[in-house]
Amino acid sequence: MTTPKALFCPTCHKVVLVTDEYFPFCSDRCRLLDLGKWASGDYKVSSPIQDPDLLEELARSPKRNLSEDDE
Repeated sequence: MTTPKALFCPTCHKVVLVTDEYFPFCSDRCRLLDLGKWASGDYKVSSPIQDPDLLEELARSPKRNLSEDDE
């Protein structure tokens, strides 16, 4: 018989077993906190720009200074 694999909750870093109810989270609270981060945009999934036309357009556009845009 194999022992269930243990991982860490991505929110609070407590040990969580694969067989736990809220896996990969330790609790419903941690699961909801993580969902809230996705919903608010704290987490982002990005991918490299593959469109050659868009890459060329971005290369030609002047660089923006973010500190000036925030004012």
